[in-house]
Amino acid sequence: MDVSLIVSNILNPPVLFFFLGMTAVFVKSDLEIPAPIPKLFSLYLLFAIGFKGGVELVKSGITQDVMLTLGAAVLMACFVPVYTFFILKIKLGNYDAAAIAATYGSISAVTFITASAFLTELDIAFDGFMVAALALMESPAIIVGLILVNLFAANKEQDFEWSEVLREAFLNSSVFLLVGSLIIGVLTGEHGWEVLEPFTQGLFYGVLTFFLLDMGLVAARRIKDLQTTGVFLVGFAILIPVVNAGLGLVIAKLIGMSVGNALLFSVLCASASYIAVPAAMRMTVPEANPSLYVSTALAVTFPFNIIVGIPLYLAGIEFLWS
Repeated sequence: MDVSLIVSNILNPPVLFFFLGMTAVFVKSDLEIPAPIPKLFSLYLLFAIGFKGGVELVKSGITQDVMLTLGAAVLMACFVPVYTFFILKIKLGNYDAAAIAATYGSISAVTFITASAFLTELDIAFDGFMVAALALMESPAIIVGLILVNLFAANKEQDFEWSEVLREAFLNSSVFLLVGSLIIGVLTGEHGWEVLEPFTQGLFYGVLTFFLLDMGLVAARRIKDLQTTGVFLVGFAILIPVVNAGLGLVIAKLIGMSVGNALLFSVLCASASYIAVPAAMRMTVPEANPSLYVSTALAVTFPFNIIVGIPLYLAGIEFLWS
């Protein structure tokens, strides 16, 4: 792998501010982002990326390539929780295994956005309809995770309110805003983009940078939770994203994705949810330990992907596509 790709990624301002946030915790600085601000920035990023994706979807149209990509996204979102569940059952109980499997079957929108910024920095083109793949991959993993709990959990008498499960899976704030912004982008098209461009584009990298500063603070604080997980889960949180990215690259090659789209797809396959899925799991699978599925996704997989994973997956694409 070209080491310059890793260096280029690390020297991106958003990634450097992520390190700054982690450093603040390690040196015991009193740096803190007031609670409402990260939530606002998270909503802004989802809105901006969703709206832009809708506009780009209008430009590209619903082609065979688009449908193949979206189908592949749903396939991976359903497959990853199943196979990772059986790996996790080697060391963990059914509830924890299902919760972590669902976490890794879903996606991290911020990792996707960071990868988009990386591609822009390298002047590698990608299509806006990849945002639709992002939106489609969030919810299926939650459903599959809960099906696994129903099939394998020791307490067979436990009943789920499936209406609440589905509502949480498809109408949680992240999915709702992302899909809603995507639809508005489709409806308003180029005119809507011209009206909102100063807000959706001009502020985007500044907000992303500030949000990653906060994510660095949160990730560093979660590292201590890994003491309870042992070597097995730490290794899982590093190796499984690479395996999932590899599966994503094979699929991307088979259906003929461009380099930029293939990177974004592999990043979606490799990332793990630390917002939507944990919220759903806490509500529906209270027997699972949140420190396991949150700390592995946020304190290990997220930093690994944005620091090493993104350039590693691009190197794999350049090798396969050459």
